[in-house]
Amino acid sequence: MADPDYKPFKSIHEFLTAVHIYADEAKQGVTRYVEATHYCAHVLEHWLIRWELEDLRQCLIYDSHEQDAKLIGVEYMVSKEIYDSFEPEEQKLWHSHEFEVKSGMLILPKPAGYTDEEWETAELHAMEEIIHLYGKTWHFWQVDAGHEYPLGHPVLMGSAINADQLDLSEAMAKRNALFGVDHENKAKARKGLQSHQIHPNANSWWHDK
Repeated sequence: MADPDYKPFKSIHEFLTAVHIYADEAKQGVTRYVEATHYCAHVLEHWLIRWELEDLRQCLIYDSHEQDAKLIGVEYMVSKEIYDSFEPEEQKLWHSHEFEVKSGMLILPKPAGYTDEEWETAELHAMEEIIHLYGKTWHFWQVDAGHEYPLGHPVLMGSAINADQLDLSEAMAKRNALFGVDHENKAKARKGLQSHQIHPNANSWWHDK
């Protein structure tokens, strides 16, 4: 009998929060968003030796970090190099992370046992990598629409890519209060982070209107 050791869950080691927008609605000029709590793992590959690929992450998306949180979706993140290898139509399903990172929208909530300074340093190091990743996100449960169950088809999600598309003070208010952070202070600390030239096929819902 196989050992029910919950092995896939033991590889989860990253806790992120941000908000996701509904891609199809963004095409129509509507920015509906939902809080997204990510629990992420790096995927391992065997090739002569075992090594961890920074090129692929997979994240379970919940509506909160509480014990009774609802599993509302999944997100895959890949490096720029992997993304560039995709076919054009596939690339249109993915979003960039530059604005999420540099606006302070995306954070790693501080765990117990760290000082604020220690965690700010660790978080900034993580953001130096995440800023170069592309994400593909599907949500199955529209909790923000009041759905009691995961109804209908999965929907493609994305992110805002500039400050005109989302009122961050409003969108981040609950999250900021919950984790004792200020997205504007995060943005100031990340101002010097350098991104790459975002591929024109990414974030297609903002362009293909």
